[in-house]
Amino acid sequence: MAGIRVAWIGLGNIGRGMSSNIAQKGPQSSLILFNRTTSRATAHAEKLGGNVTVATSLTEAVKASDLIFTCVGDDPAIDSITETILSDKETDLSTKTFVDCSTVHPDTSRRTEAAYEARGASFVACPVFGAPNMADAGQMIVVPAGKQSAIAKAKPFFEGVVAKATIDLSSGTGADIDVGRASTLKVLGNTFILNTVGVLAESLTAADATGLGTGPFRQWLELFNPGPFAKYADRMISGDYYQREEPLFAVDLARKDLRHASNIAKEGGQRMRNVEVTDHFLQEVKAEKGEKGDIAAVYGAARKAAGLKFENQ
Repeated sequence: MAGIRVAWIGLGNIGRGMSSNIAQKGPQSSLILFNRTTSRATAHAEKLGGNVTVATSLTEAVKASDLIFTCVGDDPAIDSITETILSDKETDLSTKTFVDCSTVHPDTSRRTEAAYEARGASFVACPVFGAPNMADAGQMIVVPAGKQSAIAKAKPFFEGVVAKATIDLSSGTGADIDVGRASTLKVLGNTFILNTVGVLAESLTAADATGLGTGPFRQWLELFNPGPFAKYADRMISGDYYQREEPLFAVDLARKDLRHASNIAKEGGQRMRNVEVTDHFLQEVKAEKGEKGDIAAVYGAARKAAGLKFENQ
């Protein structure tokens, strides 16, 4: 393991944090970064120092690595990466393992695994749970699924490096697990988070509208359920939801996750009505803030629905 060469592809908020922890705590012999915008990868590599280099192409990154992590925004992005890598017919992929940490539809994970396996490569679907600050702190929850032999190659980079816990969907089963299960759990988990943020936004709006005020509700939330949703409440009450320049969880990515959840549910004959409500709020966020809208801005959407201003200050 000490001699393994690692590549990290995609440097969004989560990718920067996870790759930083690999650079600082991982057992690799080298780390190579690739991002569609090379200058972003270069700036990140300069901050990390040590044995971290930058590739100017996907082909270069894959050729120089044994274990390749990807973490990008949506299904078309991972499809494009896979297509580009596989279009290089000269590189032997049989010794390489690809680990995708993106949030995508289960069928995308299955399609990606099949494409890599056709070239002799290994694949792990490994979506992650956690906000950017958790990625920075190496406190993510990783959800790997796939062939146990492939997961074993990635495990040394999980707990103690990028993660605080692992939900290994193949652990203890004695069998290789459908990679789509990891993506299903991730989509449903994100849907729970998004729907709960929507309920929080409506509750804070009701506190405003009834004269109770957000302060007592925030105090109750901290006592009853401290943690990430209390932090969302802080971002709403403080006005961060409409003042920030860059989203922590962008509106378009959130709506993508809700579409995936709705489609998964429909396949089982279920209608997820809470998803429809949350997506309605997110449409209003998109109209107000554009593609840089953050999911916490559903508070502004809930306020508008109640006849209040989008901005709370």
